[in-house]
Amino acid sequence: MFQSFETTSDPASVAPRVAALREMLTEHGLNGFLVPHADEHQNEYLPPNAERLAYISGFTGSAGFAIVLEETAAIFVDGRYTLQVQEQTDLDIFSPLSLIDLPPHKWLEKNTSDDMTIGYDPALHTIGGLKALTKAAEASGCALKPVETNLIDQIWEDQPPRRVEPVRIHPIQFAGEEAKDKISQLAAGLRDKNRTHALISDPTSICWLFNIRGQDVAHTPLMLAHCLLRAEGRPMLFLERSRLNIETAAYLTELSDLVEPSQLPASLRSELNENSVVQLDPNQSSAMLADLVAGADAKFVEARDPVVLPRAIKNQVEINGSRAAHIRDGAAICAFLCWLDQQEPSSRTEIELAHKLESCRVSAGEKAQMPLKDISFDTISGAGPNGAIVHYRVTTKSSRTLQEGELYLVDSGGQYEDGTTDITRTVPVGAVGADERRAYTLVLKGHIAIALARFPEKTRGVDLDVLARNALWRSGMDYAHGTGHGIGAFLSVHEGPQSLSKRGMEPLLPGMILSNEPGYYREGKFGIRLENLILVREATDITGGDLPMLGFETLSFVPFDQRLIDPDLLTPDELHWLNAYHGHTRNLLSDHVDEDVRAWLEAATTPISSELPAASA
Repeated sequence: MFQSFETTSDPASVAPRVAALREMLTEHGLNGFLVPHADEHQNEYLPPNAERLAYISGFTGSAGFAIVLEETAAIFVDGRYTLQVQEQTDLDIFSPLSLIDLPPHKWLEKNTSDDMTIGYDPALHTIGGLKALTKAAEASGCALKPVETNLIDQIWEDQPPRRVEPVRIHPIQFAGEEAKDKISQLAAGLRDKNRTHALISDPTSICWLFNIRGQDVAHTPLMLAHCLLRAEGRPMLFLERSRLNIETAAYLTELSDLVEPSQLPASLRSELNENSVVQLDPNQSSAMLADLVAGADAKFVEARDPVVLPRAIKNQVEINGSRAAHIRDGAAICAFLCWLDQQEPSSRTEIELAHKLESCRVSAGEKAQMPLKDISFDTISGAGPNGAIVHYRVTTKSSRTLQEGELYLVDSGGQYEDGTTDITRTVPVGAVGADERRAYTLVLKGHIAIALARFPEKTRGVDLDVLARNALWRSGMDYAHGTGHGIGAFLSVHEGPQSLSKRGMEPLLPGMILSNEPGYYREGKFGIRLENLILVREATDITGGDLPMLGFETLSFVPFDQRLIDPDLLTPDELHWLNAYHGHTRNLLSDHVDEDVRAWLEAATTPISSELPAASA
């Protein structure tokens, strides 16, 4: 199994750990300490040694922030984790708050005073993030003070060592563009802007730029490193030579100057001077890196990581690879759902289902001679009330047996060399009620609205997000997460800058891949989410129109469960899309599944009509 189901969080451990941290505050002359969910690279998913927020608070989600003061403590999470944080932390110690409605800097301003000094680790805070915190501290009169050694590290006795895994080359047959050409184009971009360097700390960008992959982070093929991209000359890549074999060493030596990570400060002092102009991403680069650049007497300008946009716009090889990966992945999901339909209620647990799904992906990869390299994140396998926990992680402690009359939500993905997948389906366990069917159909309407969307150039994700919510809003319902995130090419399952969300300000461009995943969650009862991946397509003319319009190509192909669809709630256009999608799914996957799954697929994709009751559709 690529996934562990061990219980990694214990609220009972929170109080003694916070007490130990507060002793460290006294020892260092501090009144508080900032604990972001971050490592030195601002990864969403962290290597084990960087899970400092989980250690001190018990909260294991992928987005969060804690502030521990001498007498009080707060933990901030977004809408995906509202329920999870209450279960995982000690509520007598930490007050859970909204990362969006009351972000840490606003809380800091309200809860500190001019006689207080708050410590922070400059390696874990972005330039932009620290600016907001510093402004808040100044408003309250307190002082922020950097620490040389993270206080959590000083009390974490069994902290895992830093992972240093082998690096592997990502072949051109999957990358689609030579690394030397990518480097040359980005260096030219720096020259055009009169910048001498760009300091890149995002491992996703570095892996894409050099066509390499690693395994330093669970489920995401990242190699953790820094890169100093030069406008003139080869880039400097700060990477341990111990993780390179003869082939990868020769490959990277041809592309770059390899330097040990421990030499990063000295190398910047040697490389940079008062004539250097270094580009740093304020939302990605740490305050520590900014201090190092400033310490070398260089000027730095705040601008986005130059790799971000080229990485987000997939080339044709990456697009074709994603299409192929989704056919393989769709066959695996269909095999799983076919098997699930044969199981009796009360006979299987959430963990057993996650096991089975992974085995289906392994089998599909072997059959296609494109092995599953990993899952793309811990499978969300939630039955009944667990499905209402948006980013639920099933453990041996929480695992439920599927019961008659419940909904089962499964959100999962695979990492293949030709593409990264992410898909969610919600299915009934036996007969379910009218409320569940109605909610499912409303979510499906939102999903179809995104799939059918046509939009002009410069349209942003924020402009489309409402389409997915409209049917729910009209019924007094909503969901507390974005509608879609970007996704990488055998890289991160969550990749910016594009998104479909209330904060999605990036214009959507052809070649970008996003998720389409509206949902609905009734606390203590059930959760519904329906997710496909979609590709932004080139603008085309519309008959009778004045402007060419962009649109989406759906990449994921797995039937939506017709037992949960109320056809009377769907418009003719929505029914047409659904029947066409099911027909295309059947045609694409039939040759990739076994005979019993093919029969299931035929039944699951039978055209649906509004004249038919859902039970016979």
